[in-house]
Amino acid sequence: MPEERYIQVILPLLLDWEPYYSLPEGVESLVAGSRVRVVFASRHYVGVVSVAKAKPSGVDVGKVRPIEGVETGLPCVSESELRFWREIADYYLCPVGMVYKVAYPSLKTEGELVESRQVERLRKREEALAIKLEKARPSNRERYRSQLEAVRAELRGESVPVQAGSGIELSPKQQRAEREISAAFERGKTALLDGVTGSGKTEIYLKMAAECLQKGKSVLYLVPEIALSRQLEERIREHFPGMLTYHSRLTASRRSAVASTLRKGGANLVLGTRSALFLPFKELGLIIVDEEHDRSYKQDSPSPRYNAREAAIMLAGIHGANVLLGSATPSLESLYNANKELFVKVDLKERFYKADDAEIEIIDTVAERRKKGMHGALSFRLIKLIGSCLESGKQAVLLRSRRSYAPAVQCTECGYIPRCPSCNVSLSLHKGQNGAPDRLLCHSATCEKCGASLQPLGFGTQRVEEDVRECFPTARVARLDSDSTGEDVGTIKSFERGDIDILIGTQIVTKGFDFGNVALVAVIQADNVLGLQDFRADERALQLLEQFRGRCGRRGASGQFVIQTREPSHPVFRCLKENDNASALTENMLAERQAFSYPPFTRLIHVDIHDSNEKRLYSLSQALAAELSACGMSGVTLVGPYAPSHEFSGGEYCRQIRLMLPRNRMLRQNKALLLDAVRRFETARRYTGHISLDVDPA
Repeated sequence: MPEERYIQVILPLLLDWEPYYSLPEGVESLVAGSRVRVVFASRHYVGVVSVAKAKPSGVDVGKVRPIEGVETGLPCVSESELRFWREIADYYLCPVGMVYKVAYPSLKTEGELVESRQVERLRKREEALAIKLEKARPSNRERYRSQLEAVRAELRGESVPVQAGSGIELSPKQQRAEREISAAFERGKTALLDGVTGSGKTEIYLKMAAECLQKGKSVLYLVPEIALSRQLEERIREHFPGMLTYHSRLTASRRSAVASTLRKGGANLVLGTRSALFLPFKELGLIIVDEEHDRSYKQDSPSPRYNAREAAIMLAGIHGANVLLGSATPSLESLYNANKELFVKVDLKERFYKADDAEIEIIDTVAERRKKGMHGALSFRLIKLIGSCLESGKQAVLLRSRRSYAPAVQCTECGYIPRCPSCNVSLSLHKGQNGAPDRLLCHSATCEKCGASLQPLGFGTQRVEEDVRECFPTARVARLDSDSTGEDVGTIKSFERGDIDILIGTQIVTKGFDFGNVALVAVIQADNVLGLQDFRADERALQLLEQFRGRCGRRGASGQFVIQTREPSHPVFRCLKENDNASALTENMLAERQAFSYPPFTRLIHVDIHDSNEKRLYSLSQALAAELSACGMSGVTLVGPYAPSHEFSGGEYCRQIRLMLPRNRMLRQNKALLLDAVRRFETARRYTGHISLDVDPA
């Protein structure tokens, strides 16, 4: 058979090679990116042609099977998409087929209707805009009319061309920052906008987006959380009525509709979470990564374990687009890149309404308990401050980093602490709602060992909510955590309208929400954000607390930030209290990272080995570590194998090997040697499927 009758195909499987197929008679030659139906290992798949004219090498052409057919009903994958997939696979040491699986997940129902909640939301917005249009002044009527047309078009399932934003006004400080960002783009550099909370970074993003759209190019605006994208969506639609949204909670048909719109070309603005990076952009001109420090940008599992911040820079390089990273607390990796002049750092250190940062008060809970100054999770001092906040007509937000009623329970008689049989983590107590029974969940009201009662240990968000309701029986209280999934949009909306007085939540409440009436934010048991066995613990704690402080006093009014802790002298708390900025602590953290050869001064890779047999895991993890040590990598430090924090998960034991690779010209070669060594080990030991690689772990 002639050479042009063979192709190579990417399959959505954990394969480190791309199988060959032949084209049967009657099928014309294909192009790279075509979708074809094939059989592999007796199962049917839809694959993507990676090489359209392949010369089979190292295989018996007599055993090459023909394709089943060409999938004409599915869109062709573009050259830029294929190139992006390969860059992701190469950097994160994973098969390109796993990237394909993420980019084009199998759809459950192609003809799925739009979610009823989404339709209801659009109906309400249509009614509200119709009323606004009827009552609007002549100068505002055109704006409301275009917004109303966009909503009605979305209800009809039509796409609306994105119009360049109007009415975006910048202050002199914001204009200076915009000029510096534009200058960085002209030099081909990534811009890092380091702006304090409330400084107006969003307005700068929108202004830069409008300029890009006017040039006929698309914009991708990334946010770390779905809940955050939903609040931001309406704010952006005020300026860009035809904006598209993309995240995992949209129906399959709506995600397909967004992809279809982008394939048609033209200037589009897409607001999305990390998965939006894999959309089929054509004329991409700008990628905005808001809250670039956020851990949610890192895909932990399954493969590819990519970081959306780094992937955004890869995607921009393919399209010749600009990248704008933004945060009030930039990651040390981004600050390092700015110091090395790989990024251009732009400072915006003045709040838009010129308000001061929230006043910080640290409450020593050990001292308070000694003098009986606590009511459950709340100190009497905090109760007084919340009361004053409510009396003045303001709102309060309380952060507790653990959901549930109590993070663990203990038997009052024998001391037994129930643990999950799948991961060995202590079970959390979740109080039943509306008469439902209490539950012990992983993340029974009696001891399984002796039958005695179980006593809660510590405070989760449910317990904090209970204490707050006891102290403020007339206040309107709500909770926002992963236990209340599905209610997050309604809760955020209610709080934004002022229908809720006190909002209690996990780390989601620290994200970039813009609540204008919040005067007090408080952290319950702040020590939990520090107690991580991780070299990034202090950095993450500082980022979390600085972000949370920015949730109050956002309209020029003063705010108050309360930290309840057993360790008031901790450097992170002292930095927030005394220095009023994070620069000194940041410099210290960078110096420590350099002294111990941690990122960003090195590249970190975790090799995770999983096995249901603990003895076999111990033996093979030791053997793998020895093989990696001898595989020829240059200047690499190897630690382990050791038991990580998740040493027993999903019914399997885990051991981890940590590799620290120098940031030099040998990096790519070292990663290739590592990958080859792991593949040889899997083949020789018949151990495929037990080893995973995590490049730049979060």
